[in-house]
Amino acid sequence: MIAIHSANAKKCTPNLLPARLNHNGPVNDTAQYWKPEIDEEATPHAYFRGRHLHGTPLALPSTHTGAVLQITDKNLPQTRTQPADADEEEEEQETVEVKVAEQIGEFEEVVVWGHGGQVEEGQDMFIRGMKEWIGFAEAMHGEDGDGDGEGKEGTKTS
Repeated sequence: MIAIHSANAKKCTPNLLPARLNHNGPVNDTAQYWKPEIDEEATPHAYFRGRHLHGTPLALPSTHTGAVLQITDKNLPQTRTQPADADEEEEEQETVEVKVAEQIGEFEEVVVWGHGGQVEEGQDMFIRGMKEWIGFAEAMHGEDGDGDGEGKEGTKTS
């Protein structure tokens, strides 16, 4: 399990690139390599490694917030609760390790980039996956339709 610790999360916009990068970590001086521009039709364009990319912004619903997380080596301290009845005392209590994740960024949209033109929303696996994930989160945490009001707003999608 993961516990999210929100501290000084900066606003950002994640970019899904149609490329494989053999690097995982921070990049210094990103402005030298990444300079997206918006055309008159509000379409983002960028050049990466000499290739022209076209962006498709995918906004999250207003009830959702995207989070950029960095998993740490810290564990959340274990707390013990009193069992509700004697039968629960006899059952083995399984301890679950809970890692702490630092929220380093927050976003309201993702830009999916494609070669030679904008990606088709119905055909792109990333856009379909994001929409399915949002629908899944709404089904789990949203109103269930019977009006009992037990749904949650502000679901984090990451």
